[in-house]
Parts: sequence; structure tokens; C-alpha cells
Amino acid sequence: MTYRWLLPEYCEDILPEDAWALENARRKLLNLFKDRGFNLVIPPLIEYVESLLTGTGHDMDLQTFKLVDQLSGRLIGVRPDITPQVARIDAHSMNRADINRLCYAGPVLHTKPDVLSQSREPYQVGAEIFGLSEVTGDIEIQTLMLDALSELEFNDVILDVGHVGIFRGLMEALQIDSKTENDWFKLLQHKDIPSLQSVTQGVTAEFRQALLSLPKLNGGGEILDLAIKSLPATPKIMVALEQLIAVRERFNNRVKLSFDLCELRGYHYHNGLVFQVYSADYKGALARGGRYDEVGSAFGRSRPATGFSLDLRQLITFKR
Repeated sequence: MTYRWLLPEYCEDILPEDAWALENARRKLLNLFKDRGFNLVIPPLIEYVESLLTGTGHDMDLQTFKLVDQLSGRLIGVRPDITPQVARIDAHSMNRADINRLCYAGPVLHTKPDVLSQSREPYQVGAEIFGLSEVTGDIEIQTLMLDALSELEFNDVILDVGHVGIFRGLMEALQIDSKTENDWFKLLQHKDIPSLQSVTQGVTAEFRQALLSLPKLNGGGEILDLAIKSLPATPKIMVALEQLIAVRERFNNRVKLSFDLCELRGYHYHNGLVFQVYSADYKGALARGGRYDEVGSAFGRSRPATGFSLDLRQLITFKR
């Protein structure tokens, strides 16, 4: 027997108490963003797939519901992430030459939940800065992210920071081909030191030792001082370390900091600092973000970009 009132797995109604809590939180965050100079945009729920998935990688492709547009015959996707849409708006629809601060709030749809306890329809809230390449932009976004979480009464948190430029700098210095780079990337993500030792036997001692040290370079701010001594002083690596040190100096007295130089989340999407916020009593990241300078090039204009987002629905459910 078919029960017509049943919803698909991991989809559910938001009933009045939670609905009002989510709406009140949404208004708080959007007011905060407005006070900080961010303009609100509301992208459509559906877009052509090639636009929607630009620069997001294979994982996001698997998370996207796809259908054929009855008007054009082209493949359309239901957005799994709003960030690429905002990058398109900055690069094409607004086409501003100066710094552009944009924010958004709305549902996204995933083919599968990230974990079994989550919905397939997160409510994504976030903010992006376009046109600001300096680390001050990343620090501004991280500050806004922490303030947004404070508005939601998440105060005892850990800011975890990494930088994909360190691994990328090592690969460029060694002139490693893309297949080998991808293989070593996977080994580092699993922190498989024995396998990494085996496949890097032909690498010069300085760079081999640097690669093998990355999984160990995680902890408090002192890790950055050790990294300066452990890693080759190539231009890209030094820029990455300088940016990490700038984050340490800005937030050292405000929030507990953790640095992980083996953190390569979104490696094929991000190109600089990557960051996420954790709390001792919450499973998973409360919010996450990073720098993604090249995404706008697919829309005709490459722009420096950094931002963060959070799933407001999940955070409100947890708080209640």
C-alpha cells in the first residue's frame, strides 16, 4: 500500500517551531551581513549544468539532481551549492570592477545526505568577497563567519585553518605531472606515510622530507614556526606561510586556533587558505570556507574570491 503523505528519504517538513527559529536566525545573519556592507542576491534554484558545476569538481556533480529542460532540450541541474552561482553573478550579471561583497540564503538540494542524520535539503547561508586578493579579504570573511556563529550562540569554537598552496607549491617546484600529483594527494589525505615514503624515493631529500612532514604539521600556532624550518622556501610556500601567520596574529587572542598543513579540502576548487569552524559538542564543521580565485574565469572574468557558508537548517536543529 502506498502512503501518499510519505516524503522521500532524508526529506522532511519544517514545522512551525523550527520554521520560526530558522527564519529568525536567517534574518539575524542577513542583518549582520548588511551591516558589514554585503549585498543580498537570490540566484535561481535551477541552472544549466555546465554553469552550475563550474569548478566544483566530481563530488558536487554526483550530488546534483539533473533533468532535461522542456524548453531548450538542455540538461538542467537543481543547485547543490549556491557559491558558484554567486561567482557567476559577480563575473557576469554585475560585472563590477571594484570589490564586491555579496551574501545569500536559500535551500540547496543534494542527491544524498552528507551523513545519515542530515537532510538532503540544507539551507545554505553564506557570504563572498570578490576582487580582493590580499589576505585581509580572507581575514574579513573569517571574522564574519565567527560573528555569524556567535549570532547563533556558538561561541566556544575552534577555527581550523589550512592552505592548499603549500602542497601545490611543492608539486610545482618538483614539476610533478597531474596523475602523480593526484596520487600523492590521495595518500596525503589518508595520511598514508609508508606508501608516500615508497613512491617518493626518487625525489630530492629536501622536498621528500617536506612532503613526509606535512601530515605531522598540525596543531596550534607553534606549528607554523616549525613549518618555516621544515619546508623549502619557494615563493608559493612562503606566501602561504605568511598568510597563515597573518591569520594566527589576527585571531590568536579571540578564538582557539588549529592549523593543519595537510588539510587539502577542495584542492581542485580552492587555491589558497581553507578554513572551517568546529565545536566540541557538534559533530562535523559548523561552517567552512576558503579562497577560490579562478572560478569566475569560466564566466568570462577571473576574479579573486573568498567566502564561507553554513547549513542554517542543521545548526538550528542542533540548537533546539
